[in-house]
Amino acid sequence: MISYEYPLSERIRTLLRLEDLYERLDYFLGKSDALEHHVSLLLIFEIYEVASRADLKSDLLQELERQKQSLEALRGNPEISEQALENVIQQIDQSASRLYQASGKIGQELRENEWLMSIKQRTNIPGGICEFDLPSYHYWLHLKPEQQRQDLEQWLAPFLPVRDAVDIVLRLLRASGKTSVQVAQQGTYQQMMTGRIAQMVRVRLARTYQCVPEISANKYALNIRFMTQEGMQRPKAAETDVEFELTFCNL
Repeated sequence: MISYEYPLSERIRTLLRLEDLYERLDYFLGKSDALEHHVSLLLIFEIYEVASRADLKSDLLQELERQKQSLEALRGNPEISEQALENVIQQIDQSASRLYQASGKIGQELRENEWLMSIKQRTNIPGGICEFDLPSYHYWLHLKPEQQRQDLEQWLAPFLPVRDAVDIVLRLLRASGKTSVQVAQQGTYQQMMTGRIAQMVRVRLARTYQCVPEISANKYALNIRFMTQEGMQRPKAAETDVEFELTFCNL
């Protein structure tokens, strides 16, 4: 099965983008080649751009507190494992504490590092980080991999509280989903959203279907068109019925 997640709010869109950036960074940070560590630094710059948004920290803190209150209300429910519930509440408390203790604006440490900011500025120029443009960065790329990784982890550290909070919020969001099996007649599916509140839609379909979903939604309706891609031709609407799993997620 291939899963496609579509955010229905700008806030969830931001969290999904951050999750994707952190996952890619994990991959490249674990490598030893200088070019892979270069990619790691570029990803840290991208995380900085997204995570330094003024209201992200307060949004995450508010959401963590809201989820904690919702979970607290489940105490004593015989259908809920008390131990599992307590573990999640503790994770929320620890994440909120780390995020709250992060002083100033997220990414302030990077912003105050003139050397890193000089590199970030040059990355906006195609080919702008050649060795003759930034000899000091060229030197850094020739340090031992262990030293490069240590530096990268230090530069990433201010963004780890954000990552913890994003992981918890998206985990709870995904766990809230209710899944049903649907069929897109001749590749097209529509469902009215009357009375339904959702923050994310997930579509899963078998890999045997050689098509991808194009999803659009508003407060009135959800529309999914399955498109086929043949070589370099423009995508075209699927002409066969497509069975898929549809999940609405809402915190």
